[in-house]
Amino acid sequence: MKPLTPAEQPTGGAVDFPQADRPVPNIASRSRRSFLGKLGGAATMAMATGAITTLEPLIAGKSGYAEAQEVGPLTDQQRQAASFNLRVAQATIQDNLPLVSHPDNGDEELYADKGATFTKCLPHDNFGRVDLNAYASLINALSTGNPSDFDAIPLGGTRTLNNPQAGLAYDLEGTDGHNFTVAPPPVMSGSQLAAELVEMYWAALLRDLPFINYATNSGAIAAAAELNGLSGYAGPRNGSGQVTTNELFRGSVTGETVGPYVSQLMILPTALGAQAMNQRFATYARGVDYLTDFNSYVLIQNGGSTGDVNVLDPVARYLRDGRDLAAWTHVDVLYQAYFTALLVLSGIAAPLNPGNPYVGNPTQVGFGTFGAPDFAATVGEVAQRALQAVWFQKWFVHRRARPEVAGAIAHLIKTGQGSETDVTLSNDVLSSKAIGDIFREHGSYLLPQAFPEGSPTHPSYPTGHGMVGGACITVLKFFFDGTFVFPNPMVPNAAGTALTPYSGPALTLNGELAKLGHNVTFGHGIHAGIHYRSDSDASLALGEALAISILQDKAPTYNEPFSITITKFDGTTATITNES
Repeated sequence: MKPLTPAEQPTGGAVDFPQADRPVPNIASRSRRSFLGKLGGAATMAMATGAITTLEPLIAGKSGYAEAQEVGPLTDQQRQAASFNLRVAQATIQDNLPLVSHPDNGDEELYADKGATFTKCLPHDNFGRVDLNAYASLINALSTGNPSDFDAIPLGGTRTLNNPQAGLAYDLEGTDGHNFTVAPPPVMSGSQLAAELVEMYWAALLRDLPFINYATNSGAIAAAAELNGLSGYAGPRNGSGQVTTNELFRGSVTGETVGPYVSQLMILPTALGAQAMNQRFATYARGVDYLTDFNSYVLIQNGGSTGDVNVLDPVARYLRDGRDLAAWTHVDVLYQAYFTALLVLSGIAAPLNPGNPYVGNPTQVGFGTFGAPDFAATVGEVAQRALQAVWFQKWFVHRRARPEVAGAIAHLIKTGQGSETDVTLSNDVLSSKAIGDIFREHGSYLLPQAFPEGSPTHPSYPTGHGMVGGACITVLKFFFDGTFVFPNPMVPNAAGTALTPYSGPALTLNGELAKLGHNVTFGHGIHAGIHYRSDSDASLALGEALAISILQDKAPTYNEPFSITITKFDGTTATITNES
């Protein structure tokens, strides 16, 4: 077949997200059996024109072709046509979905110096202002999609831009990544951004404080009190509407503020086959932060290197504080947390989702479908697709500057150099106790980073870790019963060297999955200093929507009739089914 022209490229359908009153379409509402037997002209023509390639047989008879010996409900020709009909029908459902819009927050157009926009790795001046010609080259490449235009973007150092072309990749399963949308991120000058930045300053100050000590620590108590008084704070509050140390740096999904800070799925020992996994990890030495002087900040914005490296703690530990979580996410392998969660759930015999067709089946057990290999493969499957979809949002829609940039702007303003940037910040952050404490500790108002290189070299909103988390968590809910209660929950001690029994309110699987998602994306974000709270929250929900679309697209490919319901992050439910 000849390549498609640009005008012929697929446009995709839409899931209008995150409007709660508009559910994700149930694209599995047509039974897989409705496709069987539709052996009409489309399939015949496709085969005749070579649209479906005939593979050479692996074992040939005397005539050069293997004799058909299989048994089954369809002949080979019928199966081929049914497969074609299924693919066309699913693609048609996607194509019939309405297109979404992609609003941004307006900051890129508002500030002539692009001070609120992601420009890392491009050349900058001594005040951290981007070279506008280099920035125009980046926008040109994003606009044309031409690989040679990306190759021509001028850089300011040795680091390179992280894979913007991933946002242009197509997918053949689920809703096209360009046909999801998220609300614009908070504007740089607003009260919500200020609250998020104050939260991150506090997280930097408390990076080495064990979570189990929050309730009695004066710094954690001060952090909760300051966030409690900020109008723009969008994190969780207790039943009385207050932010306490229990809600500090946690997510808002039901169950997340119950019990220990770290999810059971990140601490319970498990095994990968015969390989024991004790869930102790290498982390970083206490008290070492980076990019707290302006020259180092500018060097890093240009894509240079300070030569610093993270120093490893010689003792492997259970994850027990913000630095541990940051260290874990610095080197994790895409869907590692969620594959490990699958191993934990399998090891403790967590019950399957009640809609699994093999629950209570007297003659069969799931394996390649609705069994362990299916579970493991699907977690990885949605993770890769999630990355492509979120990279589109990052590079081609929002291009939100990283928190380290907001910290630099705060530093310029606080040191009387506010005229060197077009960006303004709310007094909520400029007059906060957190930023004053940061200055007393580090001698600048910059946001201390957990990593020598600061943030990765791609935009802030939404997060890759959160997007992958939302997608993988949705798959785990699809396979396991979200109401399951952990039988013997544990909590790391203050040193991270041992687990001790937890006693308190019950910990459900749905709650611990949501907690796991925020442990990972806040570990990489709030605790490391490289993502805002809103980056993480938007990405988890977006990953959930993507995974639901993939599961619905896959539903008619299963032979077993099923109807599986999951509880979403917002408390509503979604049903994936292949039954009419």
